[in-house]
Amino acid sequence: MTESPAYAVVVPTIGRACLADCLRALAATTATGPPPQEIVVVDDRPDPTGKLPLEAAGALRERVRTLRSGGRGPAAARNAGWRTVTAPWTVFLDDDVQVLPDWSGRLADDLAAADVTTGGIQGRLSVPLPADRRPTDWERGTAGLEEAAWATADMAYRTAALAEAGGFDERFRRAFREDADLALRVRDAGWTLRRGRRATRHPVRAVDWWVSVRAQRGNADDVLMSRLHGRDWWARAQAPRGRFPGHLVVTAAALVACGSVSAGRWRAAAVAGGLWALGTVEFALARIRPGPRTPDEIATMAATSVLIPPLAVRHWLAGLVRHRGAAPLGAVRRHTASRPGAGRTAVPRTTPSGSTP
Repeated sequence: MTESPAYAVVVPTIGRACLADCLRALAATTATGPPPQEIVVVDDRPDPTGKLPLEAAGALRERVRTLRSGGRGPAAARNAGWRTVTAPWTVFLDDDVQVLPDWSGRLADDLAAADVTTGGIQGRLSVPLPADRRPTDWERGTAGLEEAAWATADMAYRTAALAEAGGFDERFRRAFREDADLALRVRDAGWTLRRGRRATRHPVRAVDWWVSVRAQRGNADDVLMSRLHGRDWWARAQAPRGRFPGHLVVTAAALVACGSVSAGRWRAAAVAGGLWALGTVEFALARIRPGPRTPDEIATMAATSVLIPPLAVRHWLAGLVRHRGAAPLGAVRRHTASRPGAGRTAVPRTTPSGSTP
């Protein structure tokens, strides 16, 4: 067994049944490495009803304690958890992941290999996809987590680095961009981030057909990222720009078409309407072609491809208004004396964090 620093695990949850699988897998892996000093399950339900399946932690049940964060989102829930931790490392797991059997042993190796400048070590995510058909649009989006940078589905942070950076920014109310925001602030504090060797399984959860429409709320979070980190944050966070520029064009064409009809400018309306139709069809086909092409999937992609561009723009505009005066979470202190090389060691390049709406 590799000697490594002590660690605590923080799991935010909204009471989903998958929490039991998460805790069960965590208990099963401790045969390969040191167990967590404690497991902090943060109940983020606004009005908690019913018991959480904590008994699934098995032999680790006595190490589990719960907190409540009042339904303020995963960033606030993680903050509520790590701020009570005394271990030198805090490992964040989402309640819908399942660590692999050798996870504890590989985590021990990851932590033991960390030098004094290492602020965070990311786990490697694997997303199981159907073997008998092409993945759906939602499944492909979830599979993007395999290449995500700093995803808190499995991310170990030095607890001191979290304190120095100020923790998660609770203005990010959804599970989107709060991980990239924290990573940028940890790096700004002079710490380095790297990938580890441990692996975690991230199943694709069942969703309704509106999920891609609801995901457009993330465009407001992108505005907040620009306010906090400047317009070059995309490159520094290695995050994909997605299709938002195209959504702007398609939405503008639709507005021009409607305005031209109202003004009786039929030729302009036809041109703008044609651009809207071409853009919408291209977007739908780009989502349909790599998928299973079942009637349900085709219908869902067609309908949501009409709705997504204007909703993406709407949320972006709402973000411009809501976050117009947003200021950075706080001044980041740089410690160069206590950590040799801090602030000078380059962070290894990683791949983009998640998929953009």
